[in-house]
Amino acid sequence: MHLATLARHTLSRGATPAATYALLARLGHRPAPCARAVCLALDIPLPDISRRLADCHDALLADPRPDSEADTGEVLEALGVFDVPKSLTPTELAVVAHFLTAVDAHGSLRPGHHHGLTRWFTTGNLTTAYLSLAAAQPLPRTGDPTRYWTALTTAGELLATANPDARIRYALAHCRARAAGASPNEPYGKGR
Repeated sequence: MHLATLARHTLSRGATPAATYALLARLGHRPAPCARAVCLALDIPLPDISRRLADCHDALLADPRPDSEADTGEVLEALGVFDVPKSLTPTELAVVAHFLTAVDAHGSLRPGHHHGLTRWFTTGNLTTAYLSLAAAQPLPRTGDPTRYWTALTTAGELLATANPDARIRYALAHCRARAAGASPNEPYGKGR
């Protein structure tokens, strides 16, 4: 049976991408073809698959350790190798553009936070990305807090028009207050 077909069947039975990878690898297949098969089964575009696997090939797929299939699958999943990209609407693309402005204005976003944002942008989970950025504090010495909060206010306004989630409204009020110059020490959600 073709690896991608087996991966598609395994995923259709409720297995996670990480567990699907581990199953294929335990059957004796090399790591890179197993990871590629899972990506193909998830309908990830080929250019994305090649880039994602190239990014982690040497560290995870080139020289597998015995009995590490489950761990490798989980790491691949955590790295976003199996993230299914969502086609974003023009409004969602505009929101991401404002997020990127905010990231640039932050001053020093932690690598893990940046990685999470990239995954949320890819999968279209813009609400989580917005809430994460709204909870962060830009660095006054290396960043531009005014530009940060202004970008997040605009992004929140766009998100709020399409998403009735109350968390977005609260975060938007927080960003508006920061953009207007309210104290950064004021607790998130105060007075709501």
